Amino acid sequence: MLPNANADQMHEVFNLVSEYFALLAEPTRLKILYALCEGERAVGDIVVQTGSTQANISRHLSLLYRAKILARRRDGTQVYYKIHDENTMKLCKTVCGQVSLRVMQTAALNVANAS
Repeated sequence: MLPNANADQMHEVFNLVSEYFALLAEPTRLKILYALCEGERAVGDIVVQTGSTQANISRHLSLLYRAKILARRRDGTQVYYKIHDENTMKLCKTVCGQVSLRVMQTAALNVANAS
């Protein structure tokens, strides 16, 4: 990882990585990131796509924004969000793709075993 890092630096790195993964470990936040995969969206559109409440989505958007994963802009009364950290999106797409593949394989096995 960091070839010249001392124990204290590695401890800090591990803590920050843990916080990063904890931020991504919330299903609503993953739904938000999925909603933003195709580009910038207004908060209301994100609420509709995720099926959550405005207050809940706003809270999660704020956390993702403060973590610099999302960027936002205001246009009149509308607030728009978009992906700021493309590396986070790559990570999410990779993990979600792998998990989706496993879910589909398990479903196919269940159908085959039921026959």
